[in-house]
Amino acid sequence: MNNSTTGFAELTPDIVLSSIEAAINTNLTGLITPFPSYINRVYEIETDDGERLVAKFYRPGRWTEAALREEHDFMEDCEERDIPVVCPVKLNKENTLGNSNGFYFSVFPKKSGRLFELNSDEDYLRAGALIGRIHSSGISKEAGHRIVLDPSFSTRQDLDELLSGKLISGNLKAEFKAVTDEILDLIIPLFQGVKRHRIHGDCHLGNILNRPGMDGNDLLMIIDFDDMAMGPAMQDLWLLLPGSLSESRKELNLLIEGYEQFLPFDYTTVRLVEPLRAMRIIYFLAWCGRQIDDFQFRYNFPDWGTDKFWENEIIDLKKQLDEIRESI
Repeated sequence: MNNSTTGFAELTPDIVLSSIEAAINTNLTGLITPFPSYINRVYEIETDDGERLVAKFYRPGRWTEAALREEHDFMEDCEERDIPVVCPVKLNKENTLGNSNGFYFSVFPKKSGRLFELNSDEDYLRAGALIGRIHSSGISKEAGHRIVLDPSFSTRQDLDELLSGKLISGNLKAEFKAVTDEILDLIIPLFQGVKRHRIHGDCHLGNILNRPGMDGNDLLMIIDFDDMAMGPAMQDLWLLLPGSLSESRKELNLLIEGYEQFLPFDYTTVRLVEPLRAMRIIYFLAWCGRQIDDFQFRYNFPDWGTDKFWENEIIDLKKQLDEIRESI
């Protein structure tokens, strides 16, 4: 992973449209509707014959070309197993990853659907089954250019970024380091010996859609493999829990029951739920730190990085440390 903070200042609508036209050898109408996305730039576009497509321009410096190809490979592996995903189209009938003006991009068919809601036991079973199917594909090969989700690797790297610069001031930096050091010391041993394979990495409800199936029944489709990683299966399950582990035992058991329709589940990894939540908090802080000079980020998060902001984050991390202690 490359942590360059290079942004999208040079990505104009003209570059977007001309890049896509050249890549798919089709004229576009000029429609370009941006979708909300803090990390990448995503647009709905339209061909002359009325087909709607989604163009995704990847944030410069975030992933290498090889890592992006592994994301596409994972989606294609899922599709081959009839798992409902949205794969990128072939560009110039060759591959799915384009490069124009220094920007990697891909193009997807537009697929609509309703956001999935977890309202019943059956919903949790369905969600667990979907993740089990995805992981049955994920275990089939390695992804050597993606993040390894482990506190001694990914989280330590995130913390090194946060603490090496001037994002956190004065005594707050020492206090932040103290609580995160304590978290790492506690959770690193919990990940020893845990199996890792390709996972979606960001499996929250916003990335699961309900779509009508061919048989008239709804089916679940998962989107946005941008945070694909090599990690434990639990990462793709805990994001669907309605609260802390102590509050969500029933829901987790239902997710695992659905999951085990396709793969066996290692129940010892239940202890990773609250550590993984802490790791996500730290990951998001590091991601924000990389975008600090991005105009759109500053517009959306005007108070990010202030002393009051870090005071609140330290309080939250101390609370999460208590959750971890209680859960293990």
